[in-house]
Amino acid sequence: MNLLAEPEILQKARGALSLGWMVVLLAWESAGPYLPLFRSLGDRGLHGLRNLTVGWINGLAIALPFAFLWKWVADFAAGHGFGLLNLLPLPPWAHLIAAILLFDLWTYFWHRAGHEFAPLWKFHRMHHSDAQMDVTTANRFHLVEILLSSVLRVALIPLLGIHFVEVVIYETLLQVVVQMQHANVMLPGFVDRWMRGVLVTPLMHKIHHSRCQPETDSNFSSFLSLWDRLFRTFRLRSDPENIRLGLDGFDGTDRQNLRGLWRTPFEDPTHPPRS
Repeated sequence: MNLLAEPEILQKARGALSLGWMVVLLAWESAGPYLPLFRSLGDRGLHGLRNLTVGWINGLAIALPFAFLWKWVADFAAGHGFGLLNLLPLPPWAHLIAAILLFDLWTYFWHRAGHEFAPLWKFHRMHHSDAQMDVTTANRFHLVEILLSSVLRVALIPLLGIHFVEVVIYETLLQVVVQMQHANVMLPGFVDRWMRGVLVTPLMHKIHHSRCQPETDSNFSSFLSLWDRLFRTFRLRSDPENIRLGLDGFDGTDRQNLRGLWRTPFEDPTHPPRS
């Protein structure tokens, strides 16, 4: 049996890596939290459990079922020579690099659309409404947003000619970076400067989660930082310790429990407004 050809095995392996990396980041947050986000250990535990529950529901309902569909369309495209990358005489390493770049470019525009297109923002703001952003926030996305993204990938993967293994490799790399950028940690200044030349860093993403709309509408990249520089959405600030995380109007306990999170898209519009 070819283990790399089995969606369920690949998803489980990616899940195990994600869990292990999350434990490392949780320990890092505990040893040296960057921002004083929680009043007590119980408060932190409840917050994490809530966000992880959202992630588990999304994974069970969408991630694994769609993995089989993504594999099928990717294999179909490869077998029929269909899709942009399958039409080019690329060696495997170049095919992989091109697939990562194209998939990450798509991720940038999908994320940006979630801020600039009002119907999508209603769902995406559930993620931004977390005023206690830590590593578990990386799991906090509305089920409908994940469903829409997954459906669009069914068309994107064969059109670009991306192989299923390349999808898994990209998703694994993306998850590692996304977990770190949401964690309540901060890299030393020189490390962050060096790293953000290539990848999205915790500093970049904390600015993106600011309540200040010009900052919220910046730093849309999720993995490679070059897209923000290329499309002029890159933003920094010199006092990240003063960033106010979250969204105005969503701080109440009735908005932060599981029922409130699910209802976020259906509540009255609030900051940042979208036309």
